[in-house]
Amino acid sequence: MLTLFTREAGKLRAIAKGVRKMQSRKAGHLEPFTQVTLMLAQGHDLWIVTQAEATELFQPLRENLTLIGYAGYVVELLDRFTYEEGQNWQLYQLLVETLGRLASEPDPFVPIHYYEMRMLDLMGFRPMLFDCASCGKPIQPEDQYFSAERGGVLCPDCGLMVNVVRPISMDALRYLRHFQRSSYSEAKRANPGQDTRDEVEAILNYYLTYLLERNLNSPEFIRQVK
Repeated sequence: MLTLFTREAGKLRAIAKGVRKMQSRKAGHLEPFTQVTLMLAQGHDLWIVTQAEATELFQPLRENLTLIGYAGYVVELLDRFTYEEGQNWQLYQLLVETLGRLASEPDPFVPIHYYEMRMLDLMGFRPMLFDCASCGKPIQPEDQYFSAERGGVLCPDCGLMVNVVRPISMDALRYLRHFQRSSYSEAKRANPGQDTRDEVEAILNYYLTYLLERNLNSPEFIRQVK
């Protein structure tokens, strides 16, 4: 069975009969992380792929285990956040752009975290990063807290009143804000130190795990192959 994310109809489940046969014209066109042009027929429960032609292979994503892990994370996150047949052309475009960036850029830090922030926006979970998510006061230039339950940053006073929070430094908050409000051409200038990278990753993983109510599988694979 295939999971497809389409421009016209969002996420679909489909089957491609005979695709494993060497002579099948569909063979090689339905690999993971591939952009394809498809013809589909409506089956009883699932769509049926009748024709398939790859238009973009994103070849580097097949040749490097770390990149396979990051591409797997991108599509796993998409799969967890979306429902079948819910059209979202902006999300489709974000997916294609992110796979292209992972395939062509040497450092996955910006492509991955820009993708996460854009997806949160598109799915209606934009975190509050400029005002306290509890009292609404503007965030001051000092270390704060992040609450997944409240959906954003808390000032020091409010952070002490919430049971489950994560400390967040101003450096990490600055990069999260940068990804949230910048175009990709501006965001890709980001080059934080390793400690800040680790903190940004931990905060976003904490928030996404809370929203999805379970852990993602691909981050563990990425840690193993790095």
